[in-house]
Amino acid sequence: MPAIPVFLMKGEHMIIWLNGAFGSGKTTAAYELNKRLPNSFVYDPENVGYFLNKNLPKAMLKDNFQDFKEWRSMNVDMLRLFLREYEGPIIVPMTIIKKQYYDEIITQLQEEGITIHHFILYANKATLTKRLNTRLELPNSWPRQQIAACLHGFEYEVTEKKIVTDNLTVNQVVQEIAQLANLELLADNRSKFQRKIEHIKILLKHIR
Repeated sequence: MPAIPVFLMKGEHMIIWLNGAFGSGKTTAAYELNKRLPNSFVYDPENVGYFLNKNLPKAMLKDNFQDFKEWRSMNVDMLRLFLREYEGPIIVPMTIIKKQYYDEIITQLQEEGITIHHFILYANKATLTKRLNTRLELPNSWPRQQIAACLHGFEYEVTEKKIVTDNLTVNQVVQEIAQLANLELLADNRSKFQRKIEHIKILLKHIR
Protein backbone atom coordinates (compact mmCIF):
# COMPACT_ATOMS: atom_id res chain seq x y z
CA MET A 1 0.00 0.00 0.00
CA PRO A 2 1.47 3.40 -0.97
CA ALA A 3 2.27 5.78 1.84
CA ILE A 4 -0.28 8.50 2.51
CA PRO A 5 1.33 11.88 1.77
CA VAL A 6 1.85 14.27 4.66
CA PHE A 7 1.09 17.94 4.04
CA LEU A 8 2.28 20.91 6.07
CA MET A 9 -0.79 23.00 6.75
CA LYS A 10 -1.11 26.63 7.81
CA GLY A 11 -3.75 28.38 9.90
CA GLU A 12 -7.30 27.05 10.09
CA HIS A 13 -6.82 24.29 7.54
CA MET A 14 -10.19 22.79 6.83
CA ILE A 15 -12.60 22.32 3.97
CA ILE A 16 -16.31 23.08 4.30
CA TRP A 17 -17.99 21.19 1.46
CA LEU A 18 -21.55 22.26 0.67
CA ASN A 19 -23.21 19.55 -1.39
CA GLY A 20 -26.77 19.56 -2.69
CA ALA A 21 -28.95 19.57 -5.77
CA PHE A 22 -29.06 22.53 -8.13
CA GLY A 23 -31.35 25.04 -6.46
CA SER A 24 -30.54 23.89 -2.93
CA GLY A 25 -28.71 27.13 -2.14
CA LYS A 26 -25.11 25.88 -2.09
CA THR A 27 -23.54 28.88 -3.80
CA THR A 28 -25.54 31.50 -1.91
CA ALA A 29 -24.79 29.80 1.41
CA ALA A 30 -21.11 29.46 0.48
CA TYR A 31 -20.66 33.16 -0.19
CA GLU A 32 -22.74 34.14 2.83
CA LEU A 33 -20.54 31.89 4.97
CA ASN A 34 -17.47 33.42 3.30
CA LYS A 35 -18.57 36.92 4.41
CA ARG A 36 -18.92 35.83 8.01
CA LEU A 37 -16.01 33.41 8.36
CA PRO A 38 -12.71 35.28 8.71
CA ASN A 39 -10.03 34.59 6.10
CA SER A 40 -12.15 31.99 4.31
CA PHE A 41 -12.07 31.45 0.55
CA VAL A 42 -14.68 30.04 -1.83
CA TYR A 43 -13.31 27.52 -4.33
CA ASP A 44 -15.59 26.38 -7.16
CA PRO A 45 -14.62 23.00 -8.70
CA GLU A 46 -16.96 23.67 -11.61
CA ASN A 47 -14.29 25.94 -13.07
CA VAL A 48 -12.07 22.91 -13.69
CA GLY A 49 -14.97 21.34 -15.56
CA TYR A 50 -15.44 24.43 -17.71
CA PHE A 51 -11.71 24.42 -18.44
CA LEU A 52 -11.92 20.83 -19.65
CA ASN A 53 -14.98 21.55 -21.77
CA LYS A 54 -13.30 24.52 -23.44
CA ASN A 55 -9.96 22.85 -24.08
CA LEU A 56 -10.82 19.34 -25.24
CA PRO A 57 -11.84 18.27 -28.74
CA LYS A 58 -15.60 17.95 -29.08
CA ALA A 59 -15.25 14.22 -29.70
CA MET A 60 -13.77 13.82 -26.21
CA LEU A 61 -16.43 15.74 -24.29
CA LYS A 62 -18.75 14.02 -21.83
CA ASP A 63 -22.28 14.96 -20.82
CA ASN A 64 -21.03 15.46 -17.25
CA PHE A 65 -17.49 16.72 -16.74
CA GLN A 66 -17.38 14.99 -13.35
CA ASP A 67 -17.06 11.74 -15.33
CA PHE A 68 -13.52 12.78 -16.28
CA LYS A 69 -11.15 11.23 -13.78
CA GLU A 70 -8.95 14.24 -14.49
CA TRP A 71 -11.66 16.53 -13.12
CA ARG A 72 -11.62 14.63 -9.84
CA SER A 73 -7.83 14.42 -9.57
CA MET A 74 -7.28 18.07 -10.57
CA ASN A 75 -9.66 19.24 -7.85
CA VAL A 76 -7.93 17.06 -5.27
CA ASP A 77 -4.63 18.65 -6.26
CA MET A 78 -6.11 22.16 -6.12
CA LEU A 79 -7.48 21.57 -2.62
CA ARG A 80 -4.13 20.19 -1.50
CA LEU A 81 -2.48 23.34 -2.84
CA PHE A 82 -4.85 25.61 -0.90
CA LEU A 83 -4.29 23.67 2.29
CA ARG A 84 -0.51 23.84 1.94
CA GLU A 85 -0.27 27.50 1.08
CA TYR A 86 -3.39 29.35 2.26
CA GLU A 87 -4.26 30.34 5.79
CA GLY A 88 -7.97 29.95 6.31
CA PRO A 89 -10.93 27.66 5.67
CA ILE A 90 -11.79 26.66 2.10
CA ILE A 91 -15.50 26.64 1.24
CA VAL A 92 -16.49 24.36 -1.65
CA PRO A 93 -20.03 24.56 -3.10
CA MET A 94 -20.23 21.50 -5.35
CA THR A 95 -22.78 18.80 -6.12
CA ILE A 96 -21.47 15.25 -5.85
CA ILE A 97 -24.00 12.42 -5.96
CA LYS A 98 -21.86 9.41 -6.94
CA LYS A 99 -20.21 7.59 -4.05
CA GLN A 100 -17.20 6.71 -6.19
CA TYR A 101 -16.52 10.37 -6.93
CA TYR A 102 -17.15 11.34 -3.31
CA ASP A 103 -14.55 8.78 -2.23
CA GLU A 104 -12.01 9.85 -4.85
CA ILE A 105 -12.12 13.45 -3.62
CA ILE A 106 -13.51 13.83 -0.11
CA THR A 107 -12.64 10.44 1.40
CA GLN A 108 -9.17 10.60 -0.19
CA LEU A 109 -8.43 13.96 1.42
CA GLN A 110 -9.83 12.83 4.76
CA GLU A 111 -7.51 9.81 4.67
CA GLU A 112 -4.62 12.26 4.25
CA GLY A 113 -5.58 13.85 7.55
CA ILE A 114 -7.46 16.85 6.14
CA THR A 115 -10.50 18.04 8.08
CA ILE A 116 -13.56 18.16 5.83
CA HIS A 117 -16.98 19.20 7.06
CA HIS A 118 -19.39 17.87 4.43
CA PHE A 119 -23.02 18.98 4.43
CA ILE A 120 -25.84 18.16 2.04
CA LEU A 121 -28.18 21.14 1.69
CA TYR A 122 -31.28 19.09 1.06
CA ALA A 123 -34.61 20.20 -0.38
CA ASN A 124 -37.53 18.30 -1.86
CA LYS A 125 -38.50 18.33 -5.54
CA ALA A 126 -41.18 20.99 -5.15
CA THR A 127 -38.80 23.36 -3.37
CA LEU A 128 -36.00 22.80 -5.89
CA THR A 129 -38.40 23.41 -8.78
CA LYS A 130 -39.69 26.61 -7.20
CA ARG A 131 -36.17 27.91 -6.63
CA LEU A 132 -35.11 27.09 -10.18
CA ASN A 133 -38.20 28.93 -11.39
CA THR A 134 -37.01 32.06 -9.59
CA ARG A 135 -33.69 31.66 -11.42
CA LEU A 136 -35.59 31.58 -14.74
CA GLU A 137 -34.12 28.19 -15.63
CA LEU A 138 -35.40 26.87 -18.95
CA PRO A 139 -37.67 23.78 -18.83
CA ASN A 140 -34.92 21.55 -20.26
CA SER A 141 -31.99 23.11 -18.42
CA TRP A 142 -29.26 20.93 -16.89
CA PRO A 143 -30.23 21.82 -13.28
CA ARG A 144 -33.84 20.75 -13.87
CA GLN A 145 -32.75 17.54 -15.60
CA GLN A 146 -30.64 16.59 -12.59
CA ILE A 147 -33.27 16.91 -9.84
CA ALA A 148 -34.29 13.24 -9.84
CA ALA A 149 -30.70 12.00 -10.00
CA CYS A 150 -29.66 14.28 -7.14
CA LEU A 151 -32.54 13.24 -4.89
CA HIS A 152 -31.77 9.58 -5.61
CA GLY A 153 -28.06 10.07 -4.96
CA PHE A 154 -28.63 11.79 -1.63
CA GLU A 155 -30.95 8.98 -0.59
CA TYR A 156 -28.78 6.02 -1.57
CA GLU A 157 -25.17 7.02 -2.35
CA VAL A 158 -23.95 10.20 -0.67
CA THR A 159 -26.14 10.50 2.38
CA GLU A 160 -24.29 11.99 5.33
CA LYS A 161 -25.13 15.18 7.24
CA LYS A 162 -28.23 16.56 5.60
CA ILE A 163 -29.43 20.05 6.41
CA VAL A 164 -33.06 20.26 5.27
CA THR A 165 -33.43 23.72 3.77
CA ASP A 166 -37.04 23.76 2.50
CA ASN A 167 -38.19 26.13 5.23
CA LEU A 168 -34.89 27.78 6.17
CA THR A 169 -33.54 31.19 5.22
CA VAL A 170 -29.97 31.50 3.95
CA ASN A 171 -28.97 32.96 7.31
CA GLN A 172 -30.48 29.99 9.16
CA VAL A 173 -28.64 27.56 6.89
CA VAL A 174 -25.34 29.34 7.55
CA GLN A 175 -25.98 29.36 11.29
CA GLU A 176 -26.65 25.62 11.26
CA ILE A 177 -23.47 24.94 9.27
CA ALA A 178 -21.50 27.01 11.76
CA GLN A 179 -22.99 25.19 14.71
CA LEU A 180 -22.38 21.72 13.26
CA ALA A 181 -18.79 22.58 12.24
CA ASN A 182 -18.05 24.48 15.46
CA LEU A 183 -17.29 27.71 13.60
CA GLU A 184 -17.39 31.21 15.08
CA LEU A 185 -19.03 33.65 12.69
CA LEU A 186 -18.63 37.39 12.50
CA ALA A 187 -21.66 39.44 13.52
CA ASP A 188 -23.98 40.33 10.67
CA ASN A 189 -24.97 44.01 10.79
CA ARG A 190 -26.59 44.18 7.34
CA SER A 191 -30.28 44.84 6.93
CA LYS A 192 -32.60 42.20 5.48
CA PHE A 193 -32.76 44.28 2.28
CA GLN A 194 -28.96 44.47 2.00
CA ARG A 195 -28.65 40.72 2.40
CA LYS A 196 -31.31 40.15 -0.26
CA ILE A 197 -29.51 42.38 -2.76
CA GLU A 198 -26.23 40.59 -2.15
CA HIS A 199 -27.88 37.18 -2.63
CA ILE A 200 -29.35 38.34 -5.95
CA LYS A 201 -25.92 39.56 -7.08
CA ILE A 202 -24.43 36.16 -6.25
CA LEU A 203 -27.14 34.35 -8.23
CA LEU A 204 -26.66 36.62 -11.24
CA LYS A 205 -22.89 36.24 -11.11
CA HIS A 206 -23.12 32.46 -11.19
CA ILE A 207 -25.65 32.03 -13.97
CA ARG A 208 -23.98 29.72 -16.53
